[in-house]
Amino acid sequence: MDRSSGQPGVVVAEAARGGLSPRAVRSLWWGSAGLVLAVLGTSVFAAGADHGGLRAVALALVGVQVGALWWQVRGPVAVLGVTAAAGIGVWALLPAVTLTGALLAAQVVLCVLSATGPRRVSVGALAAMCLLVPLAFGAGGGPAGVAVYLLAVVLAWTAGQWRRAQRERVAAELDRAVAEERARIAREVHDVVAHTLSVMVVQAGAADDVFVRRPDQARQALRAIETGARSALGELRLLLRAFGPEDVRDDAEAEERRGPGPSLAGLDELADSVRATGMAVRVRREGVFEGLSATVDLTAYRIVQEALTNTLRHAVGADEVSVRVTVDGECVEVTVADNGLTPQGSSASVGAGRGLVGMRERVRLVGGSLRAGPLAGGGFEVAARLPVEGA
Repeated sequence: MDRSSGQPGVVVAEAARGGLSPRAVRSLWWGSAGLVLAVLGTSVFAAGADHGGLRAVALALVGVQVGALWWQVRGPVAVLGVTAAAGIGVWALLPAVTLTGALLAAQVVLCVLSATGPRRVSVGALAAMCLLVPLAFGAGGGPAGVAVYLLAVVLAWTAGQWRRAQRERVAAELDRAVAEERARIAREVHDVVAHTLSVMVVQAGAADDVFVRRPDQARQALRAIETGARSALGELRLLLRAFGPEDVRDDAEAEERRGPGPSLAGLDELADSVRATGMAVRVRREGVFEGLSATVDLTAYRIVQEALTNTLRHAVGADEVSVRVTVDGECVEVTVADNGLTPQGSSASVGAGRGLVGMRERVRLVGGSLRAGPLAGGGFEVAARLPVEGA
C-alpha cells in the first residue's frame, strides 16, 4: 500500500502500467529541460557569440523546446513535431550547432514516446526522424555526421523500448501477485465457509429429526450451530483485518480480544464440531507440535478441516473418520480417512473438486506432497506430507 497517496497501490499501478503520476511528470520535465538548457543552450550561446541577433532568436527557439517538453507525456507526437521544427530552426540559424545537438529535445521526446506510446506510433516517429539524415549529411557532417545522428536517434528510441519492457515486466509481476493473493483469499474463505456451513446443515437436519422426541439433543445441535457460526465469523473477521484497508480494521482493543488463528492446537474443537453431527471422529497425535512454523501449522489444520468437510458432504454412508497427525522432526504427516460405503469420487475425478484443488495448492506452497483417493476396502483417504521448514 502506498501510504502517501491515501489510495492503496495507485502510484505502483500507474507506474507499472505505463501511466505516470503528476510528480513523475514534473520530475521528467525538470530533468529533460535541464538537459536541453545545459547542452543545447550552452552550445547556442557559444556558437552565436559573433551573431548577436541570430543568437537571441536561436535561444528563443531553445526556450520553445523547453516549454514544449512540459506536454511530452500527454501529447508526445505533437511535442515531437514542435521540438523537431524548433531544433531545425536553431541549426539553420547557427550551423555551428550540429543537427544532432539541435534536435536533442526531439530525441528526448522520441524516447518518452517509445516508452509510453503505442509501438507502431513510436516506430513511425523514429522513421520520421531518420528522414532528416540528408540534412545531417548536407551540413558538412559527411558520413561521420550521419552516423552520429542516426546513432543518437536510434539510441533514444531503444532506451524508450527498454523502459517500456521494464514497466511491462513490473505490470506482469503485479498482476501475478494480485492473482495469487486473490487465490489465497479464496482458499481461506472456502475453507472457513464450506466447513462451517456443511457442519451446520448436518446439525440442523439432525435437530429437525429429533426436535419433538429428543429436545435436549436438538438443543445440543443448535448450540453447536451457534458455536460454529461464531467461530466462522471470527475467522472471516481475521481475513477482513488482514486484507482490508487500515481504516476499516478494528481498534487495538478488538485486536487484543481476538483469539489466535486456526492451528493444530484446535484439532479437538474441530473434531467436536463434526462429532456434533453424529459422526464418530478419532484424533491421534504423535510427536512434538511446539515450534512449528505458522504456515505449516495452518496448512496442516486446513487440510484436516477440508478433509472432514468432504467426509460430511460426499462420503455416503460414512459414520466414522480417523485423523492422524505425526511430527517427526523433519516433516508433518497428516492422514484423514473415513469408512464411507462408496468412495467420494471415482478414480477419474479424484482431485477435480475445489476443496482438493485448494489442498493441493496449499501443500505445494510449503513444498510438500499430497495424496488423495478412494481406499481399496471403501472410504476415502487424504494423506499429506509437509516439511517442517515450510517454503
